[in-house]
Amino acid sequence: MPSDAGIPTVAWIISAGIAAVFVLVLLSPLLRGDVSFAEGAQAAGRQRLGSGIARSGIDVALVVLAGVAYWQLQAYRTPVQESATLAVDPVLVAAHIITAVQSIVSRNVSPVEGAVISLCAMQAGDVHAMSVIPGKATLVGTVRTFKPQVQDLVQRRLNELCSAIALGFGATAVVNYERIYPATINTPRETEFAANVAESLVGEDHVVRDMDPSMGAEDFSFMLQVKPGAYMRIGQGGEGSCMLHNSRYDFNDDILPLGAALHASLVEQSLPLTGA
Repeated sequence: MPSDAGIPTVAWIISAGIAAVFVLVLLSPLLRGDVSFAEGAQAAGRQRLGSGIARSGIDVALVVLAGVAYWQLQAYRTPVQESATLAVDPVLVAAHIITAVQSIVSRNVSPVEGAVISLCAMQAGDVHAMSVIPGKATLVGTVRTFKPQVQDLVQRRLNELCSAIALGFGATAVVNYERIYPATINTPRETEFAANVAESLVGEDHVVRDMDPSMGAEDFSFMLQVKPGAYMRIGQGGEGSCMLHNSRYDFNDDILPLGAALHASLVEQSLPLTGA
């Protein structure tokens, strides 16, 4: 991959005339030497999310709440002040929104579809101004979904909830919703081909064809939007192995020969046969 981002890589793939794309990534919980795929078939009597879904897409939601800053001791209206607007506490509004948005997944998204909403940070006020209600609060987080229709639903409900809750408290809410990475969806023919190639190297018992999709996003998804291909996982550990993005992670060098052999075999077995 010539870059880590989507658009430059996709442009390079198109200009290079590539027919199909494959990527192999590490998966610590998977036993060393095992290779896994998301083919999208039914597994153990349960309907999978959809054909070839390997990883979710990810969006970023920024919610800006505007209230009215005021002295904390007078954050209310007295009978003689009913027409006056004193404080409108955006921190209180943010607290209600943080709780309410979790209802989107539990009450609006089908349990078999899958979605995660995480508001992971809030900025409001000043820790040295402990008696001052701030005029603004900002929430930021991510939305992870597998299907475009669920993505649309979550975005719509997030806007509706934030606006309605803010209005109920006399505040205003502006939601900036940015779609970052689409879902990573393998194409059936290429996934089956790659799984068969893996079986020829490690045997059927070491190939997992119905791996559960991951909620992690992947820039390889942009490639799969323009070319057929497969996102593959190779096991590097098993029990006790540390996950990626961890300070204790230790790359297992023993899987390098298998990874190289798998890539080489994909190329070799995809070449057309010629007569001797």
